[in-house]
Amino acid sequence: MFPGMNLNPKKMQKMMQQLGMSMDEIDASEVIIKKTDGTEIRISNPEVSKMIVQGKEMYQIAGGSEGSAESESVEVSEADVEMVTTQTGATPDAAKTALESSGGDLAKAILDLQEE
Repeated sequence: MFPGMNLNPKKMQKMMQQLGMSMDEIDASEVIIKKTDGTEIRISNPEVSKMIVQGKEMYQIAGGSEGSAESESVEVSEADVEMVTTQTGATPDAAKTALESSGGDLAKAILDLQEE
């Protein structure tokens, strides 16, 4: 916290309490941040801390994202689902999942289902 200062964790906790602060670790497996533009940021195996400072909650999240940091939500039309089910014989739910996984790419969704 301060360069050259070696503080005992118990002393640090006592100082935080005197300043009206508390901090707890949260055991989390994933954090998802949903942005207003419809994209998401997923952080796998994060280190999450919850701090309360003068009655206000604050969260600190540290960790890396898995794969691409941001993923777009994909709108899947019923026509696309029907096309994939017709071509593959898959259920509508499986077809929709394959389309979402492929980013709406019909050919990739069909190939993925045929490989299964």
